[in-house]
Amino acid sequence: MTSETKIENRNKILKGLEKAYEKMIAFKKAQKSELVIIQDNKIVKIKL
Repeated sequence: MTSETKIENRNKILKGLEKAYEKMIAFKKAQKSELVIIQDNKIVKIKL
């Protein structure tokens, strides 16, 4: 793999992750459930 193809693959992966995060947040909002994240080394639940 050349460095150019690595960068392209990295960008594709990041775009896919962004779409997955958006879908997850939309699903959580539709289900009226909490989103669990780590903030300042603590587990935090966010109501959506």
